[in-house]
Amino acid sequence: MRAKEIGEYLDSILKTKEIPDSSLNGLILDNSHDVKKIGFAVDFNIPAIQKGVEEKVDMIIFHHGPFWGTPLPLVGALYERFKLLFQNDIAVYVSHLPLDMHPEFGNNAYAMKLLEIEEHKEFGDYHGIKIGREFTFKEPRKLEDFLSLLEERIGKVILCWDFGKRVITKGAFVSGDAVSTLPEAIEKGLDVLVVGEPRHYAYSVAIDGKINVIFLGHYQSETLGLRAIAEHLREKFSLDYVFLPVPTGL
Repeated sequence: MRAKEIGEYLDSILKTKEIPDSSLNGLILDNSHDVKKIGFAVDFNIPAIQKGVEEKVDMIIFHHGPFWGTPLPLVGALYERFKLLFQNDIAVYVSHLPLDMHPEFGNNAYAMKLLEIEEHKEFGDYHGIKIGREFTFKEPRKLEDFLSLLEERIGKVILCWDFGKRVITKGAFVSGDAVSTLPEAIEKGLDVLVVGEPRHYAYSVAIDGKINVIFLGHYQSETLGLRAIAEHLREKFSLDYVFLPVPTGL
């Protein structure tokens, strides 16, 4: 299967062309041979690409790509990244907002699957687009139990602002840099907001709004959609895959 075919398929299921985004999404670099093994990485950087070379991948799917609105000259570190890709004939596909918000394969929807939360809907306005998921538990649960579930199913919680109720029934999950959705969560009377990375200004918003905010880290929270797409491509096209981890700790 060629990279162009994989790119077209992903564009169709993720609705890439329909979703406005500052990121240049889709197939941004082709290669000259069939794709049998795909690497998955959150960030477009030399360590991730080098891991792909070592794993002998034919294509890498990134969440954060190299181009954001303004065309960039291929010089310096950006040149070195593309040089590695060209030398090893590796294709590149990028999916940013489409992979955040997809109702099945998105970071936030896949979190609902991992956490076995059945009742959820759109949440989190970002330039007129809903990117997260608002959820309701079948039964109320203790905040500490939810924290344990997150660590068991997704990964380490890097920070928790426990400013709200100790027993929670409803919340929202928005991957990445998403504390901007905090006012919406407070307005809706949610008990907890799960996001990626913290921002200093949000502390006062959260403590005065009496809401719990859980931070999973930007990087970790945005590995989820990649995991979902990797499994889907393997099941549908029998494509081998490997993750190319370069965790930032943030």
